[in-house]
Amino acid sequence: MDRNQRKPWKKNLYENSDYEDNYTDPSFLQELKTNQNLRTYTFYEAFLGASRLSQQIANVTTFLIVFYYLYTEGVSPQNILGKASVGTIIGYFIYTGRNLRLSSIIEDSKTAIAVLVFGYIFSPLLHTLTDSVSTDTIFSTTFLMLALHLIFFDYGVSAAIVSKAISLNAAIFGSICLASRLSSSFHAFVLLEVAAVYFALGPILAARIFSFPLLLATIAVCFYLLLKISLTIFWTYSCVLVFVNLFCPFLFVRLQRHKNNINGPWDEAIVNDFCGT
Repeated sequence: MDRNQRKPWKKNLYENSDYEDNYTDPSFLQELKTNQNLRTYTFYEAFLGASRLSQQIANVTTFLIVFYYLYTEGVSPQNILGKASVGTIIGYFIYTGRNLRLSSIIEDSKTAIAVLVFGYIFSPLLHTLTDSVSTDTIFSTTFLMLALHLIFFDYGVSAAIVSKAISLNAAIFGSICLASRLSSSFHAFVLLEVAAVYFALGPILAARIFSFPLLLATIAVCFYLLLKISLTIFWTYSCVLVFVNLFCPFLFVRLQRHKNNINGPWDEAIVNDFCGT
């Protein structure tokens, strides 16, 4: 059919039988929009976002330091358990604040006692669970599990990769692996209780009271303890913080100029659900 005799093209699939399937009208690209609703971030905003990751890395590092002192018998498990208990009680009162009630204290105390009792009962089993596995394999598995914990952790950003269940289970599994390398079942019990505080209860409190001074205090504690353990680990931890808090935000802000999202008539239709229609 002659092109001059064809009906004018319309943006309607059923009225364009005279045109090829891959035909594109010149008006098709008039609705092209670039970087629609784009938000650009400053270096300071990116730095604050990265500090959430730094806070969780510091928490994981502190937990590994606790394991080191239990593993080397540098601190008694009774001492660590006592300090963890005091810290948990203080954190509980900070979290509840003015909403504190006697009934809630009683119910939460029952839950805490049940966790402690069952943890103490099953600690001998968990302590001997991986006796046949080599220590190198245990440490490698722990590293992988804690890395998964950091990857899937909820940093307050809505993303598909966030999974609180995977993050928590990976951290607890890594803690069980480490507990099997300790000298006694009581050491294993203390480490698992500390893991529950750090990975189950700690994030709930940190999400409410997170602040930059708190992050600096946690990092300072890690620096001090790592210096006493190993200079190599200290510098490794320092390089990780520089990479996370300085290099990554700088790279993120620098690459924003290359962002080029396009929107147009080829996008999927979005149905708006209006009440009463």
